Amino acid sequence: MQSSYAESFEREMGCTEAEWLGWLPAAIGSCSWRQEGAAASVDVPPGTLRLRWEVRPPRVIALMRMPVLRVGFAFSGLSAEQRHTFMKRFDLYMQRGGG
Repeated sequence: MQSSYAESFEREMGCTEAEWLGWLPAAIGSCSWRQEGAAASVDVPPGTLRLRWEVRPPRVIALMRMPVLRVGFAFSGLSAEQRHTFMKRFDLYMQRGGG
């Protein structure tokens, strides 16, 4: 988790689009959202979050292939503290680990 989040940024996620869409409702909690193709609008009172994603070629390391989804985040109408609060939950729900 980061200490702050800009109004807009991009990141690469190691998941398929289907996985992303399966995890998204839990990650955004009680916020309502609408999907529009490879984009979504999330109501994060008092503002909004616009997500857009693009399936990228898989990352290949030796015999391992990892899916890559490039995701853009664009907040509107939220303070730095509100963005941090939202992303803290979002990142915890999207976090995947092995071991």
